[in-house]
Amino acid sequence: MISLTSPVETRAHRWPAGLKLGALCLSTVLLFMIKPPLFQLCAGAVTLGLYLLPGRLFAKAGARALWRLWPFVLLLMVWHVISGDLGQGLLISTRMITAVGLANLVTMTTRLSDMIALIRWLATPLRLIGLKTVYLEIAIALAIRFTPVLLDKSQKLSQSWRARSARRPGWRIVLPFAVLALDDADHVAEALRARGGFDAMKE
Repeated sequence: MISLTSPVETRAHRWPAGLKLGALCLSTVLLFMIKPPLFQLCAGAVTLGLYLLPGRLFAKAGARALWRLWPFVLLLMVWHVISGDLGQGLLISTRMITAVGLANLVTMTTRLSDMIALIRWLATPLRLIGLKTVYLEIAIALAIRFTPVLLDKSQKLSQSWRARSARRPGWRIVLPFAVLALDDADHVAEALRARGGFDAMKE
Protein backbone atom coordinates (compact mmCIF):
# COMPACT_ATOMS: atom_id res chain seq x y z
CA MET A 1 0.00 0.00 0.00
CA ILE A 2 1.17 3.54 -0.69
CA SER A 3 0.50 7.00 0.62
CA LEU A 4 -0.94 9.88 -1.38
CA THR A 5 1.64 12.27 0.06
CA SER A 6 3.90 13.83 -2.58
CA PRO A 7 7.58 12.80 -2.42
CA VAL A 8 8.47 16.35 -3.52
CA GLU A 9 9.09 18.40 -0.38
CA THR A 10 7.36 21.79 -0.32
CA ARG A 11 6.92 24.52 2.27
CA ALA A 12 3.32 23.39 2.74
CA HIS A 13 4.56 20.05 4.08
CA ARG A 14 5.69 21.88 7.21
CA TRP A 15 2.40 23.70 7.77
CA PRO A 16 0.02 22.34 10.46
CA ALA A 17 -2.55 19.89 9.10
CA GLY A 18 -5.33 21.76 10.92
CA LEU A 19 -4.41 25.02 9.19
CA LYS A 20 -4.47 23.40 5.74
CA LEU A 21 -7.73 21.59 6.40
CA GLY A 22 -9.34 24.78 7.70
CA ALA A 23 -8.18 26.73 4.65
CA LEU A 24 -9.58 23.97 2.42
CA CYS A 25 -12.98 24.15 4.13
CA LEU A 26 -13.09 27.94 3.80
CA SER A 27 -12.02 27.84 0.14
CA THR A 28 -14.63 25.22 -0.72
CA VAL A 29 -17.38 27.25 0.95
CA LEU A 30 -16.33 30.35 -1.00
CA LEU A 31 -16.29 28.38 -4.26
CA PHE A 32 -19.93 27.44 -3.80
CA MET A 33 -21.06 30.77 -2.34
CA ILE A 34 -19.56 33.10 -4.95
CA LYS A 35 -21.27 32.43 -8.27
CA PRO A 36 -19.69 34.77 -10.90
CA PRO A 37 -17.72 32.80 -13.55
CA LEU A 38 -14.80 35.24 -13.26
CA PHE A 39 -14.26 34.24 -9.62
CA GLN A 40 -14.39 30.54 -10.54
CA LEU A 41 -11.82 31.06 -13.31
CA CYS A 42 -9.55 33.04 -10.98
CA ALA A 43 -9.82 30.34 -8.30
CA GLY A 44 -8.94 27.70 -10.89
CA ALA A 45 -5.95 29.75 -12.07
CA VAL A 46 -4.71 30.20 -8.48
CA THR A 47 -5.04 26.45 -7.87
CA LEU A 48 -3.06 25.75 -11.04
CA GLY A 49 -0.39 28.17 -9.85
CA LEU A 50 -0.15 26.36 -6.51
CA TYR A 51 0.56 23.12 -8.37
CA LEU A 52 3.21 24.74 -10.56
CA LEU A 53 5.07 26.55 -7.76
CA PRO A 54 6.85 23.45 -6.30
CA GLY A 55 8.09 22.40 -9.75
CA ARG A 56 7.29 20.13 -12.67
CA LEU A 57 7.42 16.80 -10.78
CA PHE A 58 4.91 17.99 -8.20
CA ALA A 59 2.62 19.38 -10.90
CA LYS A 60 2.77 16.12 -12.88
CA ALA A 61 1.87 14.08 -9.78
CA GLY A 62 -1.08 16.38 -9.12
CA ALA A 63 -2.21 16.20 -12.75
CA ARG A 64 -2.17 12.40 -12.66
CA ALA A 65 -4.45 12.44 -9.62
CA LEU A 66 -6.85 14.99 -11.13
CA TRP A 67 -7.00 13.19 -14.48
CA ARG A 68 -9.25 10.60 -12.84
CA LEU A 69 -12.00 13.24 -12.81
CA TRP A 70 -12.40 13.17 -16.60
CA PRO A 71 -15.40 10.74 -16.64
CA PHE A 72 -17.33 13.04 -14.30
CA VAL A 73 -16.41 16.14 -16.30
CA LEU A 74 -17.45 14.40 -19.52
CA LEU A 75 -20.76 13.31 -18.03
CA LEU A 76 -21.47 16.85 -16.80
CA MET A 77 -20.63 18.41 -20.13
CA VAL A 78 -22.71 15.93 -22.13
CA TRP A 79 -25.71 16.51 -19.87
CA HIS A 80 -25.47 20.30 -20.12
CA VAL A 81 -24.97 20.19 -23.89
CA ILE A 82 -28.13 18.11 -24.18
CA SER A 83 -30.02 20.49 -21.89
CA GLY A 84 -28.72 23.49 -23.85
CA ASP A 85 -26.79 25.09 -20.97
CA LEU A 86 -23.13 24.70 -21.90
CA GLY A 87 -22.07 27.73 -19.83
CA GLN A 88 -23.45 26.22 -16.64
CA GLY A 89 -21.70 22.94 -17.42
CA LEU A 90 -18.37 24.72 -17.79
CA LEU A 91 -18.95 26.60 -14.54
CA ILE A 92 -19.80 23.45 -12.56
CA SER A 93 -16.89 21.53 -14.07
CA THR A 94 -14.45 24.32 -13.23
CA ARG A 95 -15.75 24.51 -9.67
CA MET A 96 -15.48 20.73 -9.23
CA ILE A 97 -11.93 20.54 -10.61
CA THR A 98 -10.84 23.46 -8.43
CA ALA A 99 -12.40 22.02 -5.26
CA VAL A 100 -10.94 18.56 -5.82
CA GLY A 101 -7.62 20.11 -6.83
CA LEU A 102 -7.40 22.02 -3.56
CA ALA A 103 -8.31 18.91 -1.57
CA ASN A 104 -5.65 16.97 -3.47
CA LEU A 105 -3.09 19.66 -2.60
CA VAL A 106 -3.85 19.17 1.08
CA THR A 107 -3.49 15.41 0.74
CA MET A 108 -0.24 15.68 -1.23
CA THR A 109 1.37 18.01 1.33
CA THR A 110 0.14 16.36 4.54
CA ARG A 111 1.61 13.21 6.03
CA LEU A 112 -0.92 10.52 6.88
CA SER A 113 0.25 10.48 10.49
CA ASP A 114 -0.44 14.24 10.78
CA MET A 115 -3.92 13.81 9.31
CA ILE A 116 -4.71 10.98 11.71
CA ALA A 117 -3.42 13.06 14.64
CA LEU A 118 -5.73 15.89 13.59
CA ILE A 119 -8.72 13.54 13.34
CA ARG A 120 -7.84 12.13 16.75
CA TRP A 121 -7.82 15.65 18.21
CA LEU A 122 -11.13 16.51 16.56
CA ALA A 123 -12.65 13.32 17.98
CA THR A 124 -11.63 14.19 21.57
CA PRO A 125 -15.25 14.91 22.63
CA LEU A 126 -16.21 11.39 21.56
CA ARG A 127 -13.54 9.87 23.81
CA LEU A 128 -14.77 11.99 26.71
CA ILE A 129 -18.11 10.17 26.54
CA GLY A 130 -16.45 6.76 26.39
CA LEU A 131 -16.32 6.02 22.66
CA LYS A 132 -13.22 4.44 21.13
CA THR A 133 -12.02 6.66 18.30
CA VAL A 134 -9.27 4.22 17.31
CA TYR A 135 -11.77 2.53 14.97
CA LEU A 136 -12.36 5.81 13.13
CA GLU A 137 -8.64 6.58 12.93
CA ILE A 138 -7.71 3.18 11.50
CA ALA A 139 -10.65 3.20 9.09
CA ILE A 140 -9.65 6.59 7.66
CA ALA A 141 -6.01 5.55 7.38
CA LEU A 142 -6.98 2.39 5.49
CA ALA A 143 -9.34 4.28 3.20
CA ILE A 144 -6.64 6.83 2.30
CA ARG A 145 -3.99 4.18 1.72
CA PHE A 146 -6.24 1.83 -0.23
CA THR A 147 -7.60 4.48 -2.62
CA PRO A 148 -4.54 4.62 -4.93
CA VAL A 149 -4.08 0.86 -4.69
CA LEU A 150 -7.63 0.13 -5.85
CA LEU A 151 -7.40 2.76 -8.60
CA ASP A 152 -4.20 1.15 -9.85
CA LYS A 153 -5.79 -2.30 -9.85
CA SER A 154 -8.84 -1.06 -11.74
CA GLN A 155 -6.56 0.43 -14.40
CA LYS A 156 -4.66 -2.85 -14.72
CA LEU A 157 -7.93 -4.77 -15.06
CA SER A 158 -9.01 -2.40 -17.83
CA GLN A 159 -5.68 -2.83 -19.61
CA SER A 160 -5.91 -6.61 -19.32
CA TRP A 161 -9.42 -6.54 -20.80
CA ARG A 162 -8.35 -4.33 -23.72
CA ALA A 163 -5.44 -6.68 -24.45
CA ARG A 164 -7.90 -9.55 -24.94
CA SER A 165 -10.94 -7.84 -26.45
CA ALA A 166 -11.76 -5.02 -28.85
CA ARG A 167 -14.82 -4.08 -26.76
CA ARG A 168 -14.70 -1.55 -23.97
CA PRO A 169 -14.46 -3.13 -20.49
CA GLY A 170 -17.21 -1.03 -18.84
CA TRP A 171 -19.30 -2.98 -16.34
CA ARG A 172 -17.58 -6.25 -17.22
CA ILE A 173 -14.68 -5.60 -14.84
CA VAL A 174 -16.91 -4.69 -11.89
CA LEU A 175 -17.13 -8.27 -10.56
CA PRO A 176 -13.40 -9.09 -10.76
CA PHE A 177 -12.62 -5.67 -9.28
CA ALA A 178 -14.98 -6.37 -6.36
CA VAL A 179 -13.30 -9.75 -5.82
CA LEU A 180 -9.87 -8.07 -5.73
CA ALA A 181 -11.10 -5.47 -3.25
CA LEU A 182 -12.61 -8.14 -0.99
CA ASP A 183 -9.41 -10.18 -1.21
CA ASP A 184 -7.33 -7.15 -0.14
CA ALA A 185 -9.76 -6.46 2.71
CA ASP A 186 -9.42 -10.07 3.85
CA HIS A 187 -5.61 -9.81 3.89
CA VAL A 188 -5.77 -6.60 5.93
CA ALA A 189 -8.21 -8.19 8.37
CA GLU A 190 -5.84 -11.13 8.83
CA ALA A 191 -2.94 -8.74 9.43
CA LEU A 192 -4.95 -6.85 12.05
CA ARG A 193 -5.95 -10.08 13.79
CA ALA A 194 -2.31 -11.23 13.80
CA ARG A 195 -1.44 -8.05 15.69
CA GLY A 196 -4.19 -8.48 18.25
CA GLY A 197 -6.99 -6.62 16.47
CA PHE A 198 -8.45 -3.29 17.47
CA ASP A 199 -8.63 -4.26 21.14
CA ALA A 200 -4.83 -4.39 21.26
CA MET A 201 -4.53 -0.77 20.09
CA LYS A 202 -4.15 1.81 22.79
CA GLU A 203 -6.07 5.07 22.91
